[in-house]
Amino acid sequence: MFNRVPRRADRRGRPATRAALVAATVGTFVASALVAGAGQAAAASTLGEAAAEQGRYFGTAVAANRLGESDYVATLNREFNSITAENEMKWDALQPSRGSFNFSSADRIADHARSQGMQLRGHTLVWHSQLPSWVGNLGASELRSAMNNHITTVMQRYRGRVGSWDVVNEAFEENGSRRNSVFQQRLGNGYIEEAFRTARAADPNAKLCYNDYNTDTWSYAKTQGVYEMVRDFVSRGVPIDCVGFQAHFNSGNPMPSNYHTTLQNFADLGVDVQITELDIAGSGQSQAEQYGGVVQACLAVSRCDGITVWGVTDKYSWRSGDTPLLFDGNYNPKPAYHAVLEALGGSGGGGGGGGGGGSATCTVSYQETQRWGDRFNGQVTVRAGNSAISGWSTTVTVRSPQKISATWNGSPTWDSSGNVMTMRPNGNGNLAAGASTTFGFTVMANGNWSTPALGSCTAS
Repeated sequence: MFNRVPRRADRRGRPATRAALVAATVGTFVASALVAGAGQAAAASTLGEAAAEQGRYFGTAVAANRLGESDYVATLNREFNSITAENEMKWDALQPSRGSFNFSSADRIADHARSQGMQLRGHTLVWHSQLPSWVGNLGASELRSAMNNHITTVMQRYRGRVGSWDVVNEAFEENGSRRNSVFQQRLGNGYIEEAFRTARAADPNAKLCYNDYNTDTWSYAKTQGVYEMVRDFVSRGVPIDCVGFQAHFNSGNPMPSNYHTTLQNFADLGVDVQITELDIAGSGQSQAEQYGGVVQACLAVSRCDGITVWGVTDKYSWRSGDTPLLFDGNYNPKPAYHAVLEALGGSGGGGGGGGGGGSATCTVSYQETQRWGDRFNGQVTVRAGNSAISGWSTTVTVRSPQKISATWNGSPTWDSSGNVMTMRPNGNGNLAAGASTTFGFTVMANGNWSTPALGSCTAS
C-alpha cells in the first residue's frame, strides 16, 4: 500500500466563532447557484465540463501509483480537466540526492495529463517540508545554488507542459512573519523573490504562484502577511502571476464568510487566484453547502482561474477519516459533488466507478494507443458498475478538422457534423458487475492532435 506522506497535521490557529455566519452565507451561495442554473439547456454533466463552460478548470491531486486502478482512472478522466501531482513533483521525490534527478513518477502523471488533454499544475518547487536530508546540510552559498538549480532543472523539463507552478509553498507563520525554514535561516527574506526570478527565467510562459494555507480569512495575520509580500512584489516588478489558496476546511476552521473578499482583494493587486488543495471535512448537507460556497466565491472573482480538490476519493485522502472529498471510497458521488456541479451550472453527472447500490451504471476511460505522422488510434474502456448491465452507450467528440476514419469492436452512429460519434455494443452488450470491454477508432488529425472528448456512459 502506498505510504502517503502526512501533510500538515495541525491546521489550528484560526477563529471558529464565525460558523453560524458561514452557514448562512454559504446557503445563500448555493441557493443562488440553483436559481442561476435553472432553465439552462444541455447543462454539462461533469465537473470539468461545467467548469470549462465558466472559463475555469476543475482539477484534482493525483498519485502516480493509483493510475493503474480502473475506477480511480475512470473517475479522474471523466470528471476533471486539470491535474496536480500529489507528491511526485516535490523536492524529495525529484532530487533525492544532490544533482541526481528521478522524473519517472512525475513523468507518468504529466504523460497522463497530456493523453487526456488536461491542464497540469506543478507542485511544488521550494518548500520547507519533504526536503531530502542533504539540503539541510548545505551552507548559504551552496543552498542558493542548489535551490536555483532545482527550480531551473525541473521547470525546463516540463516547460510548455505545466501551466502554473507553485514556486514557493507555505513560507509564512500564522502571525504573518516568515517561517523559520532552512531557506529563511540561510538566505533571508530575499530567497522568495530570487526563487520567482529564477522560475521566470526557466519558463517565461508558465504562471508563477505563491501557495499557502490558512490565508482564507481577510483579517487574519497570515493572510495580511502574504498580501503585503504580493503587493510589494507587484509594485517592484517581481514576476509573480498568481496566489494559491489551499482551502483545507473543517468544523473548527470552516470556509470564512468573507472568502470572496479575500480572493477579490488579492486579485485586485493584478494577480490571478487559484483554489489549490480544497478538501472539507464532514458529510451530507453541511459539507455540500461549504463546497458550493467555495465554488461560488471563485466564480464571483473574474481572476479566479479554477479549483483543485486534494484527491479523487475519500479512501486515499491524506485526511481520509474526515471524508473530505467529492467521491466516497467506492467512487460514488456525494451530496458535495452535486452541490459543486450545480454551482458550476451543470446537472446530473456523477457516474462513479463503484456504481450505485444495484442500479445500472458504467464508466468510460480513454487512452491513445498508437500514433503516426497523420493519425492516431484511441481506445475506450467501458466498465460496468456494481451491477451487471445489458447494454451501454457513450459519445466520442473530435475537434474539427479531425475526422474518425475507422472504428472497431462497436456500432457507431454520427451527428450531422460528423464530429460526434455515439458508440454502442456491436452485438451482445452484457457486462458482469465490474467487468469491462473496449472499442477503438482511428482519428485523422489533419493538423489537430487534441485528445477526443468522452461523454458520460449510459447503461441499461
